[in-house]
Amino acid sequence: MNRRQFLKAAGATALASAATSCATVTNAPSDDLIIDTHQHLWDLSQIQPPWLQSAPPVLRSSHTNADYALATKGLNVRTVYMEVDVAPQDHVREADMIVAQCRARKTPMIAATIGGRPDAPDFASYVRRYAKMEPVKGLRQVLHGESTPPGHCLRPEFVRGVRTLGEHGLNFELTMRPTELHDGAKLTALCPNTRFVLDHCGNGDPKAFRPKLAPELKRNGTADEWKRGLDACARRPNVVCKISGIVASVPPGQWHAEDLAPVVNHCLDAFGPDRVFFGGDWPVCLLGSPLIDWVNALRQIVSSRPASQQRKLWSENAIRFYRLKV
Repeated sequence: MNRRQFLKAAGATALASAATSCATVTNAPSDDLIIDTHQHLWDLSQIQPPWLQSAPPVLRSSHTNADYALATKGLNVRTVYMEVDVAPQDHVREADMIVAQCRARKTPMIAATIGGRPDAPDFASYVRRYAKMEPVKGLRQVLHGESTPPGHCLRPEFVRGVRTLGEHGLNFELTMRPTELHDGAKLTALCPNTRFVLDHCGNGDPKAFRPKLAPELKRNGTADEWKRGLDACARRPNVVCKISGIVASVPPGQWHAEDLAPVVNHCLDAFGPDRVFFGGDWPVCLLGSPLIDWVNALRQIVSSRPASQQRKLWSENAIRFYRLKV
């Protein structure tokens, strides 16, 4: 079951309960700035991602800056927008809207990862259009959809496109099936001058580590298989890891911070304190939890780590990697 299939299956459960039993942790670093490197937004009056037609009901409405402000009330947050897998003909429309929002500085959004297709014939000109725009930091194509079979990212045309991103100082964000992480590692080796972000902890499934957590739900690969793939990516010096996404894979109201800890801790240990940063994955996180509960769970998981490492996770690494002006 890939991530999108899980999202569809989890929709009814997500609507039934939106809260977890995670408790707020009070010993977070004194510097409370959070850089949320994975903020989705969609206004259905402006743009309609095709995958939303079969998404869970909780996602099928508009999710705007005003909604995000409510979801992060009480947090000192700045964000990096993450593209929402729009139809290819809408890539320019999405990117232009988001660049304008970033430049306006009227919301927490200060930078963006735009969508695109590295193997498209006109990709080089598309990249040139946005490479010199300050808010644009990188590009993503979701690699776990029906149109991207295993090995898609290793096609010569795709590799050439990803190399083009590196030539323009832009990163590529890897969002892929955990069973294909070795392909991701190969891609990063083929593109040594491009920087990569491995999204969503490599889509590690917390349920794979917790047999008693929702045993009726299918696991997204095995724990050992995911570890081997993630470790292969971590050995590549041009890859960083985004601690995000995994809360969407757990049943709402049934999980605790310790259920997420094995995935989080393995990522932190494999990549080290200088190559990890936080992502909220809102509103997709609502399939498992409100954003604030994901934040509090992660605070709990990392609370025993040095305060300096916590600050790197929450803000400092992202500021450096994305070259943010906060």
